[in-house]
Amino acid sequence: MTEEEFEQSETLFPLRRHFGVEQTVFIIMLLLSLLGIVVTDFSRHDGYGYWLFMVMVFGMLSIFVSWLQSKQGEIDFNDIVREQASHWLLTLLVVVCAYLVQKSGQLSETSASLVILLLLAMATMLDGRRIGWQFILIGLYLAASAIIIAYVDAFLWACGGLGLTVVIGTFLWNKWMIE
Repeated sequence: MTEEEFEQSETLFPLRRHFGVEQTVFIIMLLLSLLGIVVTDFSRHDGYGYWLFMVMVFGMLSIFVSWLQSKQGEIDFNDIVREQASHWLLTLLVVVCAYLVQKSGQLSETSASLVILLLLAMATMLDGRRIGWQFILIGLYLAASAIIIAYVDAFLWACGGLGLTVVIGTFLWNKWMIE
């Protein structure tokens, strides 16, 4: 690719220059999600605590990706931090509410974990509308994982296979977009 073609592609695909970092964040989020599925499988009690913590981690990672994008002048970083802080704090509030409902005995620990997983999925997808399609994809993966956990006995293998498919698919998609 010549320098002129590269510069032209940067105007068409401005996030491409941070693809490596954003892809790494995407893979980290996916691995953290898989870890959460394993934690939920081995310890129903700790599952909802893990997902509660992931709300904060996903929020910080989304702010990091927004910071990368703001360096290119696409987004004003102060505005996005305010918007995302509000988004993730409200998500955290609802997740704490789900935890309290579980503590009241209205939900089992497994049900609470799935509800929190679905809330995290929704929050991640909504955040993806602001900062990128990979966050939408992570949210869809989390929602699909909740459904798989609810219906499939060997859900670790199914969720792991789906995660691997998603990662390979994103690499192929980005390769196709660059060519």
